[in-house]
Amino acid sequence: MSGIHDLALFIAAGLLLNLTPGPDMAYIASRSVAGGFRDGAAATLGITAGCVVHTIAAAAGLSALLATSAMAFEIVKWCGAAYLLYAGIRLIASSAKPKRSDAPHRIVAPAPPLRILREAFIINVFNPKVALFFLAFLPQFIAADAPAKTISFLLLGCLFNFNSLFVNLPVAWLASRAGRGLRASARAARWLTGTVGALFVLLAARLATLEK
Repeated sequence: MSGIHDLALFIAAGLLLNLTPGPDMAYIASRSVAGGFRDGAAATLGITAGCVVHTIAAAAGLSALLATSAMAFEIVKWCGAAYLLYAGIRLIASSAKPKRSDAPHRIVAPAPPLRILREAFIINVFNPKVALFFLAFLPQFIAADAPAKTISFLLLGCLFNFNSLFVNLPVAWLASRAGRGLRASARAARWLTGTVGALFVLLAARLATLEK
């Protein structure tokens, strides 16, 4: 298949990697607890779309630039950290505002799914470690004499991203169920909004301290 080998091992390894807790899973879970499954699904799709961008960038050689250029790595890293910090501060600020009694089940308001999808997409795209992951992981399953390495790279990337949905969507559903009771209480809702914002700030700090 276009020079791809050990496909079963690739799928198994991809699923195990997606099951490993990380910033993406934390973001999906926090959005799901805060706003329900719809928000978690939107976050999942946004992160998946970001991974598609990383796949295309790696296939085109752009991710190699992040691996070799310290300046490019730092620029992408700080853009991602700044956006996470902005999103976190916005949520913390909104947690201080009283919620409308007619919308007890939405604690991040207003937060339409499209906005969450866009937010997740930006956060993922500006995480240089994700770009380097695709650059390092996918080539291991492409034969050195593959006739079309770029096509093989894209096929594996699409397969990895598709399989990630079977992990991230269940995570979103489970987290939304766990947060259902909290969303029913206005006081708990405000507290949870602030907690999600604080998590984003911590993720921003974590990203800012990443080293190549």
